Formats: sequence, C-alpha cells, structure tokens
Amino acid sequence: MKTRHRVAGAPLLLMALALVVTASAPTFAQAPTMPDGQPDIQGVWTNFDPTPFEAPNDIDLERLAPLAAWFPGSNQPQRPPAEPNPDARAAGPAGPWGDGPGDALRNERRMSMVVDPPSGRVPLRREAITKRNNNLINLTDGWLTHTPWERCITRGIPGGMFPGGYGAGYQIMQVPGYVVIFYEMIHEARVIPIIDRPALSENIRLWNGDARGRWEGDTLIIETANYNNQGTIGTNIASRGVRGIEQSEALKIVERFTRVDADTISYSVTIEDPLPFTSPWTVAMPLSRDSGYQIYEYACHEGNYGLENSLRAGRAEDETTDQP
Repeated sequence: MKTRHRVAGAPLLLMALALVVTASAPTFAQAPTMPDGQPDIQGVWTNFDPTPFEAPNDIDLERLAPLAAWFPGSNQPQRPPAEPNPDARAAGPAGPWGDGPGDALRNERRMSMVVDPPSGRVPLRREAITKRNNNLINLTDGWLTHTPWERCITRGIPGGMFPGGYGAGYQIMQVPGYVVIFYEMIHEARVIPIIDRPALSENIRLWNGDARGRWEGDTLIIETANYNNQGTIGTNIASRGVRGIEQSEALKIVERFTRVDADTISYSVTIEDPLPFTSPWTVAMPLSRDSGYQIYEYACHEGNYGLENSLRAGRAEDETTDQP
C-alpha cells in the first residue's frame, strides 16, 4: 500500500512543482517589468551581423561572386530589381570579420539589413549619390568631406545602431520615466524620456535629434526629430552605400525595440528624409543579449590617427600637384 501511495502521489507532486516553476518563470506573452511598469529590456546587447547592409546590385554580384566560398551552405542573395545607385564603396567585403563572439551570438545572415523596400536597396536620390561620391573622391581635401564618425563626433542616430563590425555593444538602462541607451562605439549615451514631455522648439537642432519614447505593449517606440544638417545617415564603411549620405533638418526616424525572448530584442528603424531619399525605408535586425560582453572605453580622439593621416596625405598630394 505504501508503495502504491507514493507512486500515485508522484504525478500530483510533479504537477504542483510544474505550477510553481511556471508561475515563477517569466514568459514573453507577458514580459518581465520594471517597478514602474515598463517592460524590462535592461542589459548588454550586441549586433554582430555578417549580413550586408543593402542587397547587392548587378555590379556587387559580379564583385562578390568569388566570396561565395566563404559562406558554405548560406542562402545566396537573389538579384534585386535594378535601380540607379552607383556606389563608390560597393566592393567592400560582406563577411563576418572584426572582433566579436563565435557563431552562437552572430545574427543569422540574411539578404540585407534593409527590409523595406523589398529590393533591399536604399531609395537614394541621384543628387545625394553625387554629393556622397564627390566627398569620397575628394576625401583628403579637408575634414568636412569625412563623416562625423571619422571626426570622432558621433556615429549618428540611427547610424549608431547599424552594425559596424566591431565595438558592437549596447547597454540599456531604465529608470522611472526614462530609457538610456549607451553605445560602445564613441561611448555615446541617449537619454530618452518616455513621459509626457513637450518637444523642443523647431529652432533647436541637434546632431542626433530630439527623441521621445512611449511603450505600446512590449514594444518601445522612439520617435526622433529636430536634427541638424551636419550629420550623415551612415558613418562607416559597414553601412556601404549609405555611408556619407548627408541628412537634412527634415530627417525623422521611428525606432522599435521589442523583447521577443529572454535573449533577443527585435530592432527596426524607419527613416524618412525627403532630401536624400525618394521614400521612407526600414532596417531590421536582432539584438542579442550577451551578459559576458565587456564594454571598453572607445577613446576616439586620443588615437584618431586615421583622420590626421588622411589630411596629411592630402597636403602631401597638394605639394606634389603644385610642383611646376
């Protein structure tokens, strides 16, 4: 009888334990929350991603074909609709080089980070392409032909969220009424109010705009406006053809951070600026939790020999050109 009693009671005990575990473990039908009710997205997140920023055009496909062997078993991108987007930096490698974790924490390789329009190509105006290429061709003429990242000012918003191949750490902190996003590269911190707070005057213009956030369910939505016209949408070579595309004061973006499981945030940003772009466009990618990732100081100005040497080379070239 005793043996039968223990066996009969075991399923009841297991069911009770299961109920306790289920009740105590967070689920993402109902994400964990902060004391003030905000969904909890705190932690250190990374975006190491071997995905090319844009889908390749015809020229890219010819140049990148020899690299296919580097990605055995990966889905090769399909040829998107042709469009007039000559890219002075299109030949850059699309592989997972740079520092970072093993494959476990690298994002899955996709056709492109640009998900809208469906072609995976940024809808650039020809005038914006011409200005970008002119700056690249005349890069060593002066510091204003370089992007703000190369000048150690900022990677920009949203450019600071685009994977750069290294320095890919982001620490998110939350306090009542605010979300703070700390960027490893150029060690910037965005302080985003999620309380009812009036927007800045149209006369106040900032490198990274004026952000206002709100929660819709488990999604943090951040709308940013009030940009100046001195920045660029993409700042380093990882953003490929968008690198060096100049923003205008009309730039507006909408970012979405959605906690989809314990170790993943789904991030997307829609960018609208009628001066360089013919229509709005969207980038999407996952952010991966990495509790072991250590964010180090990004001492940009102290070691910014790249800009110094670029300008020095330009002056040396001037001296050679000016010789009779």
